[in-house]
Amino acid sequence: MANTQPSRPIILAIDGPSGVGKGTVSRALAEALGYRHIDTGAMYRAVAWKAREQGLPLDGEVAVADLASRIEMSMEHAALIVDGVDVTRAIRTPEIDHAAATVARMPRVRAVLVQRQRALGRPGGVVMEGRDIGTVVFPDADVKIYLDASPEERARRRAADPTHGGSAKALVEVATALAARDQSDQTRAASPLTIAPDAILVDTTGVPVEEVVERVLEIVRSRLSIDD
Repeated sequence: MANTQPSRPIILAIDGPSGVGKGTVSRALAEALGYRHIDTGAMYRAVAWKAREQGLPLDGEVAVADLASRIEMSMEHAALIVDGVDVTRAIRTPEIDHAAATVARMPRVRAVLVQRQRALGRPGGVVMEGRDIGTVVFPDADVKIYLDASPEERARRRAADPTHGGSAKALVEVATALAARDQSDQTRAASPLTIAPDAILVDTTGVPVEEVVERVLEIVRSRLSIDD
C-alpha cells in the first residue's frame, strides 16, 4: 500500500461489538499508516484484572475507579504492561471478559479511562479502537468507522480463539456470552455502544482482513484527499 500516509496526523476511530475483528483490523491499519494503535477495551480489561488480583469487589465502583486512576498502563508493541507486569494473555480469558463488562458499566471508571484515552490520542497519528471512541472519547475524530458482522460470524471467530475453547459446545457458549455482552454494552447508562451519526459502517462478515483494511484505507483517503 504505497503512500497511505495522511498529510497530517489524524485520529482514526474504530468502534464495534466483540468478535468483528476490531483488534486485527486496527493493528493492520496502524501498521499501514505508521500510527500508534490503542486498544481501549484492553484498558477496561486491565482494570478488571488488577481489581481481581487485589481482591477488590467488582461492585465497588468508587474503589475500582480509584484503582483505574492509579495503575500504570503502557502498550508496547502488541503487549499491555500493567504496573510492570505483562498481562497481554492474562486479560484475554472468559473470566476477564465477564469482569471487564462489569467494570465497563461503571460511570466513574469510564470517566477516568476516557480522560486517559483522550490524553493518549489527542496528538493524533493514532488508530484507537473500542466501543465509544467516535461517540464519546473523540466525537470529533477525523474518520470514524463502525465494524460489524453477523452474530454467527462473530461467535465463530471468538470461539476459534484458543482462550475460548474451539469446540461446538464452546461455540454455543460464546454466542450466548456475546449476546449478553451486546445487551450490556448497548443498555449501560454511561457511553452505550452505538453508531456515531457520521461513522461509516463496514460489515466484515465473510470478508478477509486484508480487504477490510483496504476498504478503511480507501475511506481515509477519500475523507482526507490522500494521494495514491
